[in-house]
This record gives sequence, C-alpha cells and structure tokens, in this order.
Amino acid sequence: MARVLDLLWLMVVVFPVALAAEPSPLQDFCVADLKGQVLVNGVACKNPSLVQADDFYFGGIRKKGNTSNPVGSKVSLVTVEQLPGLNTLGIAMARVDYQPWGLNPPHFHPRATELFTVLEGTIEAGFVTSNPENRFITKVLQKGDVFVFPMRLVHFQRNIGNTSARAVSTLSSQNPGIVTIANAVFGSKPDISTHILAKAFQTSNDVIDNIQLKF
Repeated sequence: MARVLDLLWLMVVVFPVALAAEPSPLQDFCVADLKGQVLVNGVACKNPSLVQADDFYFGGIRKKGNTSNPVGSKVSLVTVEQLPGLNTLGIAMARVDYQPWGLNPPHFHPRATELFTVLEGTIEAGFVTSNPENRFITKVLQKGDVFVFPMRLVHFQRNIGNTSARAVSTLSSQNPGIVTIANAVFGSKPDISTHILAKAFQTSNDVIDNIQLKF
C-alpha cells in the first residue's frame, strides 16, 4: 500500500510539471509550413524532402533596431514566424536595443520563461511576483550579466546609462507571446470602459481618457 501511495504522490508532483512544458519533438526537425492550411497547436510540418538550409537561418537581427519611439527601445523577435526551423523545438530569442534611458515597458510572456543577457551598456531589470505579495525584485546589470524572468510574471528592462545599450533574450517557447501591460489595458480594441479603469486605478475618468488617447 505504501508503494502505491508513493507512486500516486509521484504522479501528482511530477506530471503537472512535465505537462507544463512544450512537447518534445518526435523527429529531427519539423520546419514550419507557414503557408499550410492545417490548424494545429503550433505549426504543421513542411515536407522534409523540401527543407533547405535557409529554413534554419535568419539574418534579420544583425542591425540595430529602430529605437525612435516613445519608450526608446526596440525588440526584434526571432520566433517560428521568422525562423521556421524553430518549429517544435521549444525556443525563441530576441535582440533588444535601447536608447540612453530607453525602456522595454512592463510586460509578460504567457508561454515562456526569459533568460536575459546584457551585451552592451548598463541595464536595470526587474519583475514583480504574483498576488498577494507583489514583491518587486530588481537588479542593475552590466555587460555579460544574465538575469531570468520567470514565466508569466510582469517584468521590464531600462537602460540607465547615457549611451545606447543592447541585450539578447532567449525564451522557452517557439511562440512565447507578449502582453505589454499599458497597451493591453489602455489600447484594447474596443476600449475597456473608462469607468472600469478609473475605478481599478483609483483615478478620474479624465485621467483615463487622456491615457487611452496615447494608445
């Protein structure tokens, strides 16, 4: 009986963890057929006989991203959409460029943990734990430093130097997704009711209207 209980406990503890990750591939590769009509949880595989070296290559992040925007940063993603050979492999990445004092605004990835590495500059990075603690964990990072943002937690990065900064992120999903908090709350289509947001943020309707106009 004790052995049965131990087995049941192992199933309860281990299985949810195993099922939380993307499934392991069952072949060498499954290059995404981005033009395919089949709808699956992911992207259908291209015929292996038609696969070429370019399916595993993407040169789109060689150049600095355009940081001429209100937040002063640019995230250049490399997901399965840009690199079909990532399909079923459970990884993605991004190059992030920052103006002096540029910000990658608070956001979260619904399907991925992020490993963040500073290539140039000095960057403040941080995240907030879930309710009810909402603990703010932050660290100033230098060139070569690495920081991890746990899956689904709100996080940000900010260049705190007077020169441009650059970083690279690796993500534990081929399609990590991104929810930028300000855009989602104030830039939804259609708008969330001003009255709802005013009450949630404990401010006036006029303040909310002014913020929504910016998005």
